[in-house]
Amino acid sequence: MLAKDSVEAFDDDDWLFEIKWDGFRAIAETGPKKIELYSRNGNSFLNTYPIIVEALRQIKKTAVMDGEIVVLNEEGFPDFQKIQDYESHTHLPLHFYVFDLLSLNNKPLHSVPLIERKALLKELIGDNEVVKYSDHIMGTGIDFFNVSVQKNLEGIMAKKADSHYYMGRRTNEWLKIKNNKTADVIIAGYTEPGGARNHFGSLVLALKEGNILKHAGNAGTGYDENKLKEIFLILQPLKRSTSPFKEHVRIQGVTWVEPTLVCEVKFTEWTKDEKLRHPVFLRLREDKIINDADMKNIKPVKHTSQKDLKNIVNKKGGSSKTPIKNKILKTTVSKSTKTQGSGSKDASVKSIDAVSILKFGKVSVNISNRQKIYFPDDAVTKGMVVDYYQSIADYILPYLKDRPQSLKRNPGGIKDTGFFHKDAGDTAPQWVKSFKVHSESTNKMIDYIICNDPATLAYLNNLGCIELNPWHSVISKADKPDYLIIDIDPSDNNTFDQVIEAAQHFKVVLDKAGAKSFCKTSGASGLHIFVPMGKKFTYDQVKDFAHVLCMIVSEQLPEFTTLERNLKKRGKSHMYLDYLQNRKGQTIASVYSLRPRVGATVSMPLLWKEVKPGLNPADFTIHNALKRIKKMGDIFSGVLGPGEDIEKCLKLLG
Repeated sequence: MLAKDSVEAFDDDDWLFEIKWDGFRAIAETGPKKIELYSRNGNSFLNTYPIIVEALRQIKKTAVMDGEIVVLNEEGFPDFQKIQDYESHTHLPLHFYVFDLLSLNNKPLHSVPLIERKALLKELIGDNEVVKYSDHIMGTGIDFFNVSVQKNLEGIMAKKADSHYYMGRRTNEWLKIKNNKTADVIIAGYTEPGGARNHFGSLVLALKEGNILKHAGNAGTGYDENKLKEIFLILQPLKRSTSPFKEHVRIQGVTWVEPTLVCEVKFTEWTKDEKLRHPVFLRLREDKIINDADMKNIKPVKHTSQKDLKNIVNKKGGSSKTPIKNKILKTTVSKSTKTQGSGSKDASVKSIDAVSILKFGKVSVNISNRQKIYFPDDAVTKGMVVDYYQSIADYILPYLKDRPQSLKRNPGGIKDTGFFHKDAGDTAPQWVKSFKVHSESTNKMIDYIICNDPATLAYLNNLGCIELNPWHSVISKADKPDYLIIDIDPSDNNTFDQVIEAAQHFKVVLDKAGAKSFCKTSGASGLHIFVPMGKKFTYDQVKDFAHVLCMIVSEQLPEFTTLERNLKKRGKSHMYLDYLQNRKGQTIASVYSLRPRVGATVSMPLLWKEVKPGLNPADFTIHNALKRIKKMGDIFSGVLGPGEDIEKCLKLLG
């Protein structure tokens, strides 16, 4: 969790105040089997600070903690310069000041109020010479800040006492109040040295604004001779011939560098044209990434006190009879209300900020960590994924009902490669239905989850199932699929117009065979064609029919289609016409399913008249899918119809 800069210190009884430690932020994981200690970038500190690692071994419980690795100088105060050159200062005290507890005994605590997390943390740490509990005071931030100024500390942290822990997010519930105005900025280049100075004259500074870089000024002071040489040598491999700025930045004698390094500067004020006035170099920040140097992250915010909030409420005509503190509490835990969407008629929800409990009659489903970002580029959270599936439950459940689910789980969001999970095991609630199937490959029974209702749908989403992958057959006729599937899978050099052309050829062939056919986007780069089979044929019979159809189309489009499954053999210019999806146990993303891809795309059914050049599968997303589905109705329902006669189709094809 990250903090925003605050304009000034303040007093507020609902906030706690801590020392702002001047060191390296780190996460520690403890347990009986393994110790982890790593930076915000994921870099391990295990070999760098073995003293801390050994101290963490004294903590016998399984826990995840957030804190700051700090070296204390000869005066007993945090010294960032000393920790940057720790190998030369190993005689100085090294501590890991821990200020938050994210998990205890494998139980996530992100949604527990901070003040309660800290109480658990203090008890967990106990008496440890190296790992220290970072204490706090309540309410009196101004006096605490003044003491930090007298002691020449970096500043203080202000945190809402009841705040939850939002991983990777910067919120107004954590604020940093510094003695000096400082900013993390990106190094975009350096200028020629002048006079007696060696190596370079000043660093060219940049800040991110969205996805572009903005010039933020130049820092020409704050270096000694050793620092000039050190930075100059670090920048040499990063030199580039062009400016990293889209805007025209005219600087005499500049050498541009790849904008990958972050440094911290102090400055007097922000100028009207959003530059730093009189920036002075403080230090390199190898523990920071360029996303930390974003314009919106470092502009200071003003704290709104409870008194101010009360005045705002009164000015707007709100009643002041109820204490403002109680008003905030009552809006945090809402009364049971219906969730939005057609599929949640029996569902009610109790929201506790980042956590919610979905109620389906007598069944409760805990949705943990609702605010976790699943799609970083699209600002889509886990809670939004859950809400999407509940809103379309009536539409998607007919395609999931009584079908074993091969669970594709991405609990870390789409940046997480994820994993497949087939066996329900002992962890699934008793009310979740399952179906046992013998696996020849593992020679054991696999207990597949069956998703027949909105409650199970919510349970799967809470496991991290962004995508839903049902079998092609139901458990009552597990050996006979409901439909045939052809997966048109393009290679890197195929265009989507070629995918469309192949789909249109399949439509012509299937029309000639007298077979109904249905098309949907894969939600990725291909198209899926379905033909209803009505549980009348075995998987092998359906697969063989699909093979015939693919051979016909591939003969018609030999220049860019193939039945070659091996990626190396088929090359990057031929799309694969996949008929092998029609095997028992194979799964494919369900119609209306989200896909764990940038854009938060949905596998959307199409009218055949829509399958034409100009179609873009990225147009169907979590944000607009429900609107289209309500407008169009379920245009895919025919795939669950009576089914075609394969023998008659083959005769018509000649």
